[in-house]
Amino acid sequence: MDIDVRGPRFGAAVTTAVLAVVLVTGSAWLLVWQTLAFALGAAGGVSRSPYGWVFRAAVRPRIGPPTEFEAPQPPRFAQAVGLLFAGLGLVGYTLGPDWLGLAATGAALAAAFLNAVFGYCLGCEMYLLVRRVTVRAG
Repeated sequence: MDIDVRGPRFGAAVTTAVLAVVLVTGSAWLLVWQTLAFALGAAGGVSRSPYGWVFRAAVRPRIGPPTEFEAPQPPRFAQAVGLLFAGLGLVGYTLGPDWLGLAATGAALAAAFLNAVFGYCLGCEMYLLVRRVTVRAG
């Protein structure tokens, strides 16, 4: 079943804010929260992430029914990519080196920002590229 395209963009906007605060404060605990949000989104799809729930319960009823839909697989893959980068950032912030925490969190922030502001989902594009390559190879 396809999903409302506005949901992942809302999640990306919240993620952008959370990761920006992580970079400014160096809060590993806040990065733990974001890592958990990515894990839930990767495991159950973006609608099962905390930000997906907020979008469904509080935002979508106020902005009306969707007019555009997308397949759930690319955003779910993007959540897994975000989980990887947040996990690396968490390792950097907690065990070191510090540059790893900053770089991985910054990369996740850049990807979330592109999705939130421009609707360009890097993880989704990676998913489509992997699909094309595996279909040609298979």
